[in-house]
Amino acid sequence: MSVMDLHPAAAATPDATPDDEQLLASARRALAIEARAVEALTARLGTAFAQACRVCLACHGRVVVTGMGKSGHVAGKIAATLASTGTPAFFLHPAEAGHGDLGMITRGDAVLALSNSGETPELVLLLPHLKRLAVPLIVMSGRTDSTLARAASVTLDVGVPEEACPLNLAPTASTTATLAMGDALAVAVLEARGFTRQDFARSHPGGALGRKLLLHVEDLMRTGTAVPRIAPDAPLSEGLMEMSAKGLGMTVVVDPEERILGVFTDGDLRRALDRQIDVHATAMSTVMTAHARTIGPRELAAEAVHLMEVHRITALPVSDANGRLIGALNVHDLMRAGVV
Repeated sequence: MSVMDLHPAAAATPDATPDDEQLLASARRALAIEARAVEALTARLGTAFAQACRVCLACHGRVVVTGMGKSGHVAGKIAATLASTGTPAFFLHPAEAGHGDLGMITRGDAVLALSNSGETPELVLLLPHLKRLAVPLIVMSGRTDSTLARAASVTLDVGVPEEACPLNLAPTASTTATLAMGDALAVAVLEARGFTRQDFARSHPGGALGRKLLLHVEDLMRTGTAVPRIAPDAPLSEGLMEMSAKGLGMTVVVDPEERILGVFTDGDLRRALDRQIDVHATAMSTVMTAHARTIGPRELAAEAVHLMEVHRITALPVSDANGRLIGALNVHDLMRAGVV
Protein backbone atom coordinates (compact mmCIF):
# COMPACT_ATOMS: atom_id res chain seq x y z
CA MET A 1 0.00 0.00 0.00
CA SER A 2 1.45 3.36 -0.98
CA VAL A 3 1.59 6.54 1.04
CA MET A 4 -0.92 8.01 -1.41
CA ASP A 5 -3.35 5.20 -0.63
CA LEU A 6 -3.05 5.98 3.06
CA HIS A 7 -3.63 9.70 2.50
CA PRO A 8 -6.14 10.19 -0.34
CA ALA A 9 -6.08 13.96 0.11
CA ALA A 10 -2.40 13.97 -0.71
CA ALA A 11 -3.16 12.40 -4.08
CA ALA A 12 -5.46 15.23 -5.13
CA THR A 13 -3.95 17.73 -7.50
CA PRO A 14 -4.78 21.26 -6.36
CA ASP A 15 -6.53 23.49 -8.86
CA ALA A 16 -4.57 26.29 -10.42
CA THR A 17 -4.72 29.56 -8.51
CA PRO A 18 -7.79 31.47 -9.78
CA ASP A 19 -7.23 34.79 -11.46
CA ASP A 20 -8.72 38.07 -10.26
CA GLU A 21 -11.77 37.88 -12.49
CA GLN A 22 -12.70 34.43 -11.21
CA LEU A 23 -12.47 35.62 -7.63
CA LEU A 24 -14.54 38.72 -8.40
CA ALA A 25 -17.14 36.64 -10.24
CA SER A 26 -17.57 34.42 -7.17
CA ALA A 27 -17.98 37.46 -4.94
CA ARG A 28 -20.53 39.06 -7.29
CA ARG A 29 -22.52 35.85 -7.39
CA ALA A 30 -22.55 35.58 -3.59
CA LEU A 31 -23.63 39.19 -3.15
CA ALA A 32 -26.35 38.85 -5.77
CA ILE A 33 -27.78 35.76 -4.07
CA GLU A 34 -27.75 37.43 -0.67
CA ALA A 35 -29.28 40.63 -2.05
CA ARG A 36 -32.14 38.64 -3.56
CA ALA A 37 -32.64 36.83 -0.26
CA VAL A 38 -33.02 40.10 1.62
CA GLU A 39 -35.20 41.69 -1.06
CA ALA A 40 -37.58 38.71 -0.93
CA LEU A 41 -38.32 39.44 2.74
CA THR A 42 -40.22 42.60 1.86
CA ALA A 43 -43.09 40.71 0.28
CA ARG A 44 -43.43 38.55 3.41
CA LEU A 45 -43.92 41.43 5.81
CA GLY A 46 -47.49 41.43 7.08
CA THR A 47 -49.58 40.80 10.16
CA ALA A 48 -47.09 38.27 11.55
CA PHE A 49 -44.30 40.87 11.55
CA ALA A 50 -46.57 43.45 13.18
CA GLN A 51 -47.53 40.87 15.82
CA ALA A 52 -43.85 40.15 16.51
CA CYS A 53 -43.30 43.87 17.05
CA ARG A 54 -46.20 43.99 19.48
CA VAL A 55 -44.77 41.07 21.43
CA CYS A 56 -41.54 43.03 21.89
CA LEU A 57 -43.36 46.23 22.78
CA ALA A 58 -45.56 44.47 25.34
CA CYS A 59 -42.65 42.62 26.94
CA HIS A 60 -42.11 43.88 30.51
CA GLY A 61 -38.99 41.78 30.98
CA ARG A 62 -36.25 41.03 28.46
CA VAL A 63 -36.30 39.65 24.95
CA VAL A 64 -34.23 36.48 25.17
CA VAL A 65 -32.67 35.75 21.77
CA THR A 66 -31.37 32.25 21.13
CA GLY A 67 -29.98 30.08 18.35
CA MET A 68 -27.36 27.41 17.69
CA GLY A 69 -24.30 27.54 15.46
CA LYS A 70 -24.32 30.28 12.85
CA SER A 71 -27.86 31.19 13.91
CA GLY A 72 -26.45 31.69 17.38
CA HIS A 73 -23.96 34.24 16.11
CA VAL A 74 -26.77 36.10 14.36
CA ALA A 75 -28.90 35.86 17.50
CA GLY A 76 -26.14 37.52 19.52
CA LYS A 77 -26.04 40.44 17.12
CA ILE A 78 -29.82 40.85 17.09
CA ALA A 79 -29.87 40.81 20.91
CA ALA A 80 -27.20 43.52 20.96
CA THR A 81 -29.12 45.65 18.46
CA LEU A 82 -32.35 45.35 20.44
CA ALA A 83 -30.59 46.22 23.70
CA SER A 84 -28.95 49.31 22.24
CA THR A 85 -32.19 50.61 20.74
CA GLY A 86 -34.48 50.56 23.75
CA THR A 87 -35.53 46.90 24.07
CA PRO A 88 -33.79 45.10 26.96
CA ALA A 89 -32.43 41.88 25.45
CA PHE A 90 -29.69 39.28 25.85
CA PHE A 91 -28.42 36.17 24.09
CA LEU A 92 -29.03 32.76 25.63
CA HIS A 93 -26.99 29.81 24.37
CA PRO A 94 -29.54 26.99 23.97
CA ALA A 95 -27.02 24.26 24.78
CA GLU A 96 -26.26 25.95 28.11
CA ALA A 97 -29.96 26.45 28.79
CA GLY A 98 -30.39 22.75 29.51
CA HIS A 99 -27.61 22.90 32.09
CA GLY A 100 -28.94 25.62 34.36
CA ASP A 101 -29.30 28.71 32.19
CA LEU A 102 -33.02 28.12 31.70
CA GLY A 103 -33.36 30.06 34.92
CA MET A 104 -32.42 33.17 32.96
CA ILE A 105 -35.85 33.09 31.31
CA THR A 106 -38.54 34.42 33.63
CA ARG A 107 -42.22 35.29 33.44
CA GLY A 108 -42.59 38.62 31.70
CA ASP A 109 -39.84 37.83 29.19
CA ALA A 110 -40.27 37.01 25.51
CA VAL A 111 -38.15 34.61 23.48
CA LEU A 112 -36.90 35.09 19.94
CA ALA A 113 -35.59 31.79 18.55
CA LEU A 114 -33.59 31.50 15.32
CA SER A 115 -33.44 28.21 13.41
CA ASN A 116 -33.28 27.80 9.65
CA SER A 117 -34.62 24.24 9.86
CA GLY A 118 -37.00 24.92 12.71
CA GLU A 119 -35.95 21.57 14.18
CA THR A 120 -32.80 22.46 16.12
CA PRO A 121 -32.87 19.95 19.01
CA GLU A 122 -31.49 22.34 21.62
CA LEU A 123 -34.25 24.82 20.82
CA VAL A 124 -37.00 22.22 20.66
CA LEU A 125 -36.05 21.14 24.19
CA LEU A 126 -36.84 24.67 25.41
CA LEU A 127 -40.49 24.46 24.34
CA PRO A 128 -41.95 22.75 27.44
CA HIS A 129 -40.23 25.24 29.74
CA LEU A 130 -41.53 28.20 27.72
CA LYS A 131 -44.99 26.66 27.78
CA ARG A 132 -44.93 26.39 31.58
CA LEU A 133 -43.89 30.03 31.91
CA ALA A 134 -46.44 31.17 29.32
CA VAL A 135 -43.63 33.10 27.64
CA PRO A 136 -44.44 34.32 24.10
CA LEU A 137 -42.20 32.79 21.44
CA ILE A 138 -41.19 34.48 18.20
CA VAL A 139 -39.53 32.14 15.73
CA MET A 140 -37.49 33.13 12.67
CA SER A 141 -37.20 30.06 10.47
CA GLY A 142 -36.82 28.95 6.91
CA ARG A 143 -39.64 26.43 7.43
CA THR A 144 -43.03 27.64 8.58
CA ASP A 145 -44.27 24.05 9.06
CA SER A 146 -41.47 23.06 11.45
CA THR A 147 -41.75 22.03 15.10
CA LEU A 148 -40.59 25.42 16.34
CA ALA A 149 -42.86 27.30 13.97
CA ARG A 150 -45.93 25.31 15.05
CA ALA A 151 -45.16 26.02 18.72
CA ALA A 152 -44.52 29.74 18.19
CA SER A 153 -46.77 32.63 19.10
CA VAL A 154 -45.69 34.15 15.81
CA THR A 155 -43.40 32.88 13.03
CA LEU A 156 -41.40 35.02 10.62
CA ASP A 157 -40.45 33.32 7.38
CA VAL A 158 -36.78 33.91 6.55
CA GLY A 159 -36.38 31.03 4.13
CA VAL A 160 -34.11 31.38 1.10
CA PRO A 161 -34.17 29.39 -2.18
CA GLU A 162 -30.39 28.93 -2.14
CA GLU A 163 -27.30 29.70 -0.13
CA ALA A 164 -24.49 31.83 -1.52
CA CYS A 165 -22.20 28.88 -0.84
CA PRO A 166 -21.63 27.09 -4.20
CA LEU A 167 -22.25 23.80 -2.42
CA ASN A 168 -25.57 25.20 -1.11
CA LEU A 169 -24.51 24.02 2.35
CA ALA A 170 -22.79 26.74 4.39
CA PRO A 171 -25.29 29.16 6.00
CA THR A 172 -24.77 32.37 4.06
CA ALA A 173 -27.86 33.81 2.41
CA SER A 174 -30.04 32.29 5.14
CA THR A 175 -28.09 33.96 7.95
CA THR A 176 -28.04 37.25 6.06
CA ALA A 177 -31.81 37.13 5.63
CA THR A 178 -32.29 36.32 9.32
CA LEU A 179 -30.01 39.16 10.38
CA ALA A 180 -31.85 41.58 8.10
CA MET A 181 -35.21 40.50 9.53
CA GLY A 182 -33.84 41.01 13.02
CA ASP A 183 -32.68 44.51 12.11
CA ALA A 184 -36.11 45.26 10.62
CA LEU A 185 -37.75 44.11 13.86
CA ALA A 186 -35.42 46.24 16.00
CA VAL A 187 -35.93 49.34 13.85
CA ALA A 188 -39.71 49.00 13.76
CA VAL A 189 -39.84 48.60 17.55
CA LEU A 190 -37.38 51.48 17.99
CA GLU A 191 -39.61 53.83 16.01
CA ALA A 192 -42.75 52.61 17.78
CA ARG A 193 -41.14 53.42 21.13
CA GLY A 194 -40.22 56.93 19.99
CA PHE A 195 -36.57 56.15 20.67
CA THR A 196 -34.44 59.28 20.15
CA ARG A 197 -30.83 60.06 19.33
CA GLN A 198 -30.36 61.05 22.97
CA ASP A 199 -31.77 57.69 24.11
CA PHE A 200 -29.32 55.96 21.78
CA ALA A 201 -26.44 57.99 23.13
CA ARG A 202 -27.30 57.01 26.70
CA SER A 203 -26.75 53.40 25.65
CA HIS A 204 -23.34 54.31 24.17
CA PRO A 205 -21.79 56.76 26.68
CA GLY A 206 -18.25 55.52 26.10
CA GLY A 207 -18.14 55.96 22.35
CA ALA A 208 -17.72 58.88 20.00
CA LEU A 209 -21.45 58.90 19.31
CA GLY A 210 -22.19 59.27 23.01
CA ARG A 211 -19.81 62.19 23.27
CA LYS A 212 -21.45 63.90 20.31
CA LEU A 213 -24.98 63.40 21.56
CA LEU A 214 -24.61 63.72 25.32
CA LEU A 215 -22.09 66.54 25.76
CA HIS A 216 -23.54 70.02 25.99
CA VAL A 217 -21.82 73.33 25.38
CA GLU A 218 -21.81 74.09 29.12
CA ASP A 219 -19.80 70.90 29.69
CA LEU A 220 -16.94 72.21 27.54
CA MET A 221 -17.09 75.99 27.57
CA ARG A 222 -14.55 78.20 29.29
CA THR A 223 -15.96 80.48 31.96
CA GLY A 224 -15.02 83.38 34.23
CA THR A 225 -11.69 85.04 33.62
CA ALA A 226 -10.79 82.44 30.96
CA VAL A 227 -13.31 84.08 28.62
CA PRO A 228 -11.79 86.94 26.55
CA ARG A 229 -13.88 90.11 26.82
CA ILE A 230 -13.31 93.79 26.07
CA ALA A 231 -15.31 97.01 26.25
CA PRO A 232 -16.43 98.62 22.96
CA ASP A 233 -14.54 101.86 23.64
CA ALA A 234 -11.27 100.12 24.54
CA PRO A 235 -8.43 100.58 22.04
CA LEU A 236 -7.67 97.79 19.61
CA SER A 237 -4.28 97.29 21.25
CA GLU A 238 -6.01 96.20 24.48
CA GLY A 239 -8.31 93.89 22.53
CA LEU A 240 -5.30 92.24 20.89
CA MET A 241 -3.65 91.70 24.28
CA GLU A 242 -6.85 90.15 25.68
CA MET A 243 -7.24 87.91 22.66
CA SER A 244 -3.61 86.77 22.89
CA ALA A 245 -3.77 86.15 26.64
CA LYS A 246 -6.89 83.94 26.52
CA GLY A 247 -5.86 81.89 23.47
CA LEU A 248 -9.29 81.45 21.88
CA GLY A 249 -8.48 83.23 18.64
CA MET A 250 -11.05 85.91 19.40
CA THR A 251 -12.28 88.36 22.01
CA VAL A 252 -15.89 89.23 22.75
CA VAL A 253 -16.97 92.87 22.84
CA VAL A 254 -19.45 93.44 25.67
CA ASP A 255 -21.29 96.39 27.26
CA PRO A 256 -21.15 97.10 31.02
CA GLU A 257 -23.98 94.58 31.60
CA GLU A 258 -21.98 91.88 29.78
CA ARG A 259 -24.37 91.86 26.83
CA ILE A 260 -22.61 90.69 23.68
CA LEU A 261 -22.15 93.49 21.12
CA GLY A 262 -19.81 91.68 18.75
CA VAL A 263 -16.61 89.70 18.40
CA PHE A 264 -13.14 90.44 17.17
CA THR A 265 -11.31 87.56 15.52
CA ASP A 266 -8.08 86.87 13.67
CA GLY A 267 -9.95 87.61 10.46
CA ASP A 268 -11.05 91.00 11.77
CA LEU A 269 -7.44 91.73 12.68
CA ARG A 270 -6.22 90.99 9.15
CA ARG A 271 -8.88 93.25 7.69
CA ALA A 272 -7.98 96.02 10.16
CA LEU A 273 -4.28 95.80 9.31
CA ASP A 274 -5.10 96.00 5.60
CA ARG A 275 -6.68 99.37 6.35
CA GLN A 276 -3.46 100.47 8.10
CA ILE A 277 -5.33 101.67 11.18
CA ASP A 278 -3.70 102.88 14.40
CA VAL A 279 -4.10 100.03 16.93
CA HIS A 280 -3.70 102.49 19.82
CA ALA A 281 -6.28 105.02 18.64
CA THR A 282 -8.92 102.73 17.08
CA ALA A 283 -11.83 101.65 19.31
CA MET A 284 -12.91 98.01 19.34
CA SER A 285 -16.46 98.98 18.33
CA THR A 286 -15.20 100.17 14.95
CA VAL A 287 -13.37 96.96 14.01
CA MET A 288 -15.52 94.26 15.64
CA THR A 289 -18.00 92.03 13.80
CA ALA A 290 -21.43 92.98 15.12
CA HIS A 291 -24.29 90.48 15.43
CA ALA A 292 -21.84 87.70 16.15
CA ARG A 293 -22.79 84.05 16.05
CA THR A 294 -23.44 82.74 19.55
CA ILE A 295 -24.67 79.51 21.10
CA GLY A 296 -26.58 78.66 24.27
CA PRO A 297 -25.10 76.63 27.12
CA ARG A 298 -27.67 73.80 26.86
CA GLU A 299 -27.12 73.27 23.14
CA LEU A 300 -25.40 70.03 22.21
CA ALA A 301 -21.69 70.31 21.57
CA ALA A 302 -22.39 68.74 18.17
CA GLU A 303 -24.44 71.84 17.33
CA ALA A 304 -21.41 74.02 18.06
CA VAL A 305 -19.42 71.89 15.59
CA HIS A 306 -22.18 72.37 13.03
CA LEU A 307 -22.23 76.16 13.45
CA MET A 308 -18.46 76.38 13.12
CA GLU A 309 -18.48 74.29 9.95
CA VAL A 310 -21.37 76.17 8.32
CA HIS A 311 -20.07 79.65 9.12
CA ARG A 312 -16.37 78.79 8.79
CA ILE A 313 -15.44 80.05 12.23
CA THR A 314 -13.27 78.48 14.91
CA ALA A 315 -14.74 79.89 18.15
CA LEU A 316 -18.12 80.79 19.62
CA PRO A 317 -19.25 83.01 22.50
CA VAL A 318 -21.82 81.36 24.76
CA SER A 319 -24.74 83.57 25.77
CA ASP A 320 -27.67 83.26 28.15
CA ALA A 321 -31.30 83.90 27.21
CA ASN A 322 -30.75 87.65 27.61
CA GLY A 323 -27.72 87.80 25.33
CA ARG A 324 -25.18 88.11 28.14
CA LEU A 325 -21.76 86.51 27.83
CA ILE A 326 -21.39 83.46 30.10
CA GLY A 327 -18.70 81.45 28.34
CA ALA A 328 -16.81 80.65 25.14
CA LEU A 329 -15.28 77.68 23.36
CA ASN A 330 -13.29 76.97 20.24
CA VAL A 331 -12.67 74.08 17.90
CA HIS A 332 -9.73 72.85 20.00
CA ASP A 333 -12.00 72.46 23.03
CA LEU A 334 -14.32 70.33 20.92
CA MET A 335 -11.45 68.26 19.55
CA ARG A 336 -10.07 67.55 23.02
CA ALA A 337 -13.51 66.31 24.08
CA GLY A 338 -13.67 63.99 21.08
CA VAL A 339 -16.74 65.69 19.61
CA VAL A 340 -14.97 66.56 16.35
